[in-house]
Amino acid sequence: MKVIYFFISTIISLLLIGSGTQHMMSSLRKDLTPRTHNLGLTIYDRQFLSIFRTDIYPDTTITDIILPAEEMQPGQSLSADTVKQEPSSARQQNPWLWQVNYFGKSFKLVNALIITIIISTATMIILLIIILLNRTRMEREQKLRQFLLEKYQSLIVEYLYGDTVSDEFLKIASDRFRRQVLIDQIIDVSINLKGDSEEKLSNLYNQLGLRNDSIRKAYSRKWHFKVKGFRELAFMNIRDANEEIYKALNSINEILRMEAQIALVRLSGENPFVFLSHLKRPFSIYEQITLHELLVQHNLPVPAFREWLDSPNPTVIMFALRMVREFKQQNAEEEVRNVLIHPESRVKHLAIEVAGDLNMRSSLEIMKKMYKNEEYNNCIEILRSMAKMPEPSMLGFLKLVLDKEDDVQLQIEATRAIENMGEVGVAALVKLMKSEYKNYNIIIRHVLDRRIN
Repeated sequence: MKVIYFFISTIISLLLIGSGTQHMMSSLRKDLTPRTHNLGLTIYDRQFLSIFRTDIYPDTTITDIILPAEEMQPGQSLSADTVKQEPSSARQQNPWLWQVNYFGKSFKLVNALIITIIISTATMIILLIIILLNRTRMEREQKLRQFLLEKYQSLIVEYLYGDTVSDEFLKIASDRFRRQVLIDQIIDVSINLKGDSEEKLSNLYNQLGLRNDSIRKAYSRKWHFKVKGFRELAFMNIRDANEEIYKALNSINEILRMEAQIALVRLSGENPFVFLSHLKRPFSIYEQITLHELLVQHNLPVPAFREWLDSPNPTVIMFALRMVREFKQQNAEEEVRNVLIHPESRVKHLAIEVAGDLNMRSSLEIMKKMYKNEEYNNCIEILRSMAKMPEPSMLGFLKLVLDKEDDVQLQIEATRAIENMGEVGVAALVKLMKSEYKNYNIIIRHVLDRRIN
């Protein structure tokens, strides 16, 4: 309140200053009546006068007048430079519009600045009052919300262990704010309920018409209302707005898009990831992690992710590859093998990695053929995957890599793949160490040193 008092006193002070200025200018104006000065001035005097005389108006005209002899005072010359001042009547009546030049400045500018300060200060005070009122309202609503949450929680518990709906619920249903608080409390309680209690709470939700509130939010034009509606429908397992949720899958709003994905995972029944077939926008790592956690935490049925390994969306393919590896779906070997020839390098890299992790040996020949034309990182991953699933038939290829490649890291990965073949591989490495054709001693000793590997 002290701030408000300060601003009010500032405004009063500015008004008094403005009033005093106006009164002063009016007094000055009364002393300046139209008259003719009969002065003997040179051209330089007139220039000096135009700068420093504050009683000359902008519309004043300076003329040379020859006065009659009878009007001349004794000692005056016949002709003189005469200053004639003709102020307008409008400027006499309104001192705020009266302009007095003072080193090129005008009282008009001062008046404009005073008015600007008054308007700015008034606007600031109005905004301050609005902010304070809004803050008070929010604090009051927060206290009321906390009180209602505790009250509604006890009512819900009584309902779950009773048989009838309390009249309090019907009173709540008539107020929008209280209805929203009740919806939030029902959702919080439903998280920890299973079986009959969950079904009973869902019936209460429908009986009070709260589902209509959630559906209306889902169809709202405002994205934050949509998000809230999607969450409520997902928790209460209501599928009436699934069509609208599918439309939000490819929204430019990342938050809305992710909430739509989460809602569809909960509302899609036996195949919670069916929405992947409709996803056209990039599927971010954060979204993938979120949906994987949702799948695990809520013990949802795990679909066969090979279904999406031929998706036109590369990010969906990468998610499917990760899920194939996570849930060890070995029956997707053929589809993973087909992904090895995908045009995008990052997709191929992940497919090579997954094939090695799941010991998909049928992919070895494809990796061998594609090695020559792949970029460096993919070549490294091919050699690592061969090391994960050692195959004696690849010995010749790996020895060729060791012999032909100049990159040390490639040579080390090829040597490790040979070593993982067991006795056959170790024997081949020992033979290479004794060879005089090339000196592989440093690389092979490095790989075979158990203190390092």
